[in-house]
Amino acid sequence: MNSEKHTDHIANPSPLGLLGFGMTTILLNLHNAGIIPLSIVIVAMGFALGGAAQIIAGVMEFKKGNTFGATAFSAYGFFWWSLILIWFNPFKGIEAADSRSMGFYLLLWGIFTLFMFIATLKHNHGIQVVFLTLTILFFMLSLGDFTGIHSIVTIAGYVGILCGASAIYNSMAQIVNAEYKKEILPL
Repeated sequence: MNSEKHTDHIANPSPLGLLGFGMTTILLNLHNAGIIPLSIVIVAMGFALGGAAQIIAGVMEFKKGNTFGATAFSAYGFFWWSLILIWFNPFKGIEAADSRSMGFYLLLWGIFTLFMFIATLKHNHGIQVVFLTLTILFFMLSLGDFTGIHSIVTIAGYVGILCGASAIYNSMAQIVNAEYKKEILPL
């Protein structure tokens, strides 16, 4: 009988999840900031990289036993898919989302993200920046929907661009540092 323990090695899924989150977040927030229109570019990225890639990363994190990563990537991947469904509203007989409903939707995501940010206080500073800026982003977008003050959404767009850029940096830092087997890009 072979006494060697078989271990299942999978790649670190975090860079994929962070990249999917970061690139999609930047695109959507370029729209929120008034720089680009809401177009199929954002929808397609939200479906593919923001949604599917993050969900795949989340499933891989479950396999690795990482509850934080599994919850974050899976939840935010499904956030993108739910947002696309809200925009397109493919269900006959169901009212389109109004600003009050969107305010509550974004508020709930803000509350979830605030608790995830609290969990990041046990992680590196890089991921703390991602979740802090994401918390601020959700609360600002919620406030923008509740009040109808468009300038809040515009400012939130710039916060979202920073959030997405910090996620991309985290993704690239993990890849570069792993390849060089030392810290090249600090987290």
